[in-house]
Amino acid sequence: MDPVPEAVRQRVEDLRAQINRHNYLYYVLDQPEISDAEYDRLFRELQQLEEQFPELITPESPTQRVGAEAATTFAPVRHRVPMLSLANAFSDTELRDWDLRVKRFLGMPLDSDVEYVAELKIDGLSVSLTYESGRLVTAATRGNGIEGEDVTPNVRTIQQIPLTLRQPVPGSGTPPIPSLLEARGEIFLTHSEFARINAVQEQAGLPTFANPRNAAAGSVRQKDSRVTASRRLHAYFYAVGACEGCGFESQEQLLATYQAWGLRTNPNMRPCRNIGEVLDFAREWATRKLELDYDIDGVVVKVNSFHLQQELGFVSRSPRWAIAYKYPALQARTRVEDIVVQQGMTGALTPVAVLTPVPLAGVVVSRATLHNEAEIRRKDVRIGDVVVIQRAGEVIPEIVEVVTSERTGSEREFRMPTECPFCGAPVSQPEGEAVARCPNPQCPEKVKQRLRHFVSRNAMDIESLGEKRLDQLIDAGLVRTPADLYRLKTEDLLSLDRMGEKLASNILESIEKSRDRPLNRLLYALGIRHVGEHTADVLASHFHSLRAIMDASVEELAAVPDVGQATAESVAAFFADPANRELIERLREAGVRTQEREAPARTNEWAGKTFVFTGTLSLFTREQAEAEVRRRGGRATGSVSRQTTFLVAGENAGSKLARAQQLGVPVLTEEQFRQMLGNASGSAAADR
Repeated sequence: MDPVPEAVRQRVEDLRAQINRHNYLYYVLDQPEISDAEYDRLFRELQQLEEQFPELITPESPTQRVGAEAATTFAPVRHRVPMLSLANAFSDTELRDWDLRVKRFLGMPLDSDVEYVAELKIDGLSVSLTYESGRLVTAATRGNGIEGEDVTPNVRTIQQIPLTLRQPVPGSGTPPIPSLLEARGEIFLTHSEFARINAVQEQAGLPTFANPRNAAAGSVRQKDSRVTASRRLHAYFYAVGACEGCGFESQEQLLATYQAWGLRTNPNMRPCRNIGEVLDFAREWATRKLELDYDIDGVVVKVNSFHLQQELGFVSRSPRWAIAYKYPALQARTRVEDIVVQQGMTGALTPVAVLTPVPLAGVVVSRATLHNEAEIRRKDVRIGDVVVIQRAGEVIPEIVEVVTSERTGSEREFRMPTECPFCGAPVSQPEGEAVARCPNPQCPEKVKQRLRHFVSRNAMDIESLGEKRLDQLIDAGLVRTPADLYRLKTEDLLSLDRMGEKLASNILESIEKSRDRPLNRLLYALGIRHVGEHTADVLASHFHSLRAIMDASVEELAAVPDVGQATAESVAAFFADPANRELIERLREAGVRTQEREAPARTNEWAGKTFVFTGTLSLFTREQAEAEVRRRGGRATGSVSRQTTFLVAGENAGSKLARAQQLGVPVLTEEQFRQMLGNASGSAAADR
C-alpha cells in the first residue's frame, strides 16, 4: 500500500480541527461562524479523504459519529464514583430547613450565609461520560447509581457531545485536560423535537412516546445507533465523578471549565449568596419554565465551594451538599367516561380515554391517549374510573394513575376490538408488536386519515381544506385518493351543503397552488411508513425525482445516509404496490411536480446570525421564513437566548417576545424581516 502523502495527512487533521471548532461554536456557544453549506463542504471533503485513505480514519473523527451496526445488548458499566440521587425539598420551608442543616453540620452561625449555585433540574436521562486524555471512551447510563449500561455508540452520534475535549487556550486560566474525567450530565429532547418524533412514530404505525423524557431514554437505548442519530438529542453537563488531575474549587468553576472544554452547560444557572436568593431563583423559574423548549421539574441547589462539599460529605445515598427543590406536578383528577379507538393513516388502532373535561395548565383537557392495550392493562384503567392526569411535557395529556379507592364496582374493563370499528375487517397484530392495525387498504377511516395527512400544512399544505370540509368531499364520493383532489371542478363543490362560490374558488385555488410543492413535501404527503419530513427531504435531495425513488432497489435506498434498512424496505414495498404506482401516475398527469428543481443559490450574508420566529405570520409560513434564513447562511431556532440575533414577532406573540425584550434582543416585525430579505427574486414573500 502506498504511504499516505504528508499533505493529505495534514489536510485531514486540519479539517477535523476546523469541524470540531465549528461544532463547539454551533452546539456549545450557539455562535456559528460559517453557514450550514460551508460546514457541509468541509465535512464532505473529510469524508472523501477518509474514503480514499481509510488508514487515516480514527474513532474520534467527526465522520464516525453515525452508522454503527445494531447492538444486541447493553454491557454493564461500573461507575468509578457512584451517581448518587438527590434528596428532595417540596416547599420553601423544607428548603430553608436544609439550609439550616448545612450550617449546623459546618458549625456555622444559623444567621450566616452559605454561597450556593442554583441550576435548572432538567427532566431527561442522566449519563456519565468517561474521557481519557480528552478522548471519549465510554458513555454509560446512571442505572442503579453503582452500575449503568454502556451506550457509547449511541451517545457518540449526539452532535452536542464532543468526542474529544477542547484544549484550553494558553493564558486563559482554564485548567488543562485531565488524564481521566467522568463528566455527568443530562440528555434530553426539546418539545419541538419530541413532537416531530411522535409524528414520525404515528405515521410509521409505531407506539408514540408518553413524554420527552421517555423519548430521550428510548432514543439513547436504541439497538441501532442510526436511530439515535436521527433524533436531535441535546445534552447539558453539571457534575464530575472520578477525575485524575483535576483541581476544581467550586461548582461555578466546574461549569465554566466544562464550557471551555466543549462540554455544554445550561446558561440558566445562578450563583446565590444565600438561601433567600436561591428561593428567588426557584420562584422565577416556576413561571419562566413555560418559556423553555424542554422540561424541567425543579431546581438543583448545590453548595458552591468544593472544599465545603467535601466537609459535608454524604448521608445514605445522597450528598449533604445538594438538594432538589421540586415543583408541584401539573395534575388534576377527572373521570374516564369512555375509551374509544382512533385509527391513523397506516391503520394503527390507538385507544383514547374520553374524560370529563377538566382545566389543567391553562387548557381544558377532555381526552388522553392510552397508547395500546398493554398500557391499559399495566395501569389498570377502566371505563368509569377516577384518574389522575397530567400534561406530559406540559403538552400531551396522559393518565398517571387510577384512584382505586374511588371505585364503586360499576367500572368496566376495556378490550381492544377484534374487528376494525370503521370497516369490520379483522384486526391484525403481528407477534412482538404492541400496535394493532386494520389491514384493509380501503378502510374508510384509513382513507380519511391519509387524505388529511396529504393536505396538511407540512405536506401539500392545501389551506382551504380543513378536516370537516375534506370529510364532506369524501362522504359525497367526490374524493377517494389524493389524485381526485386535482380533478375537482367548481360545479362539484357547489353541489355540497353550505358551499358558496367564494369558498369553492378558494379551495380550487389552494389545490392549484399545491401542484408546485417541492418533491420532499409530496414524498412526505404520500404517507409512506417510516418516511417522516426529514427522511423525505433526504430522499428527495439524493434522488432528485420521484421516478428515481420508485425505481430504486432496497439496497440503493438503504445506502442513502439517514435511511435505515426498515425505511428502505418500506419505501420499496410502497412503490411496488400497483395501486400506489397508479396514484403517482395520476398525480403526474394532474400536473403535480414530481421532480426536484434546482435549489436557490445559498449565500453567507447572514452567517453567524440566529433568528427566532414567534406568533402568527401572515406574509410567510414559518417553514418558508426559516428556509429564507438558512438560504442566506443563518440559523433559525425555536428558543430565545442571549445568542439570538433577531426575534421576528407576528400577531399574538407570547413568552418568546417577553424573553427577547428582557434580554435586549432586537425585535422585528414581519414586514421588517421581509425588507431585510431585499425582495429578492424567488423569496417566499415573492410567492405571496
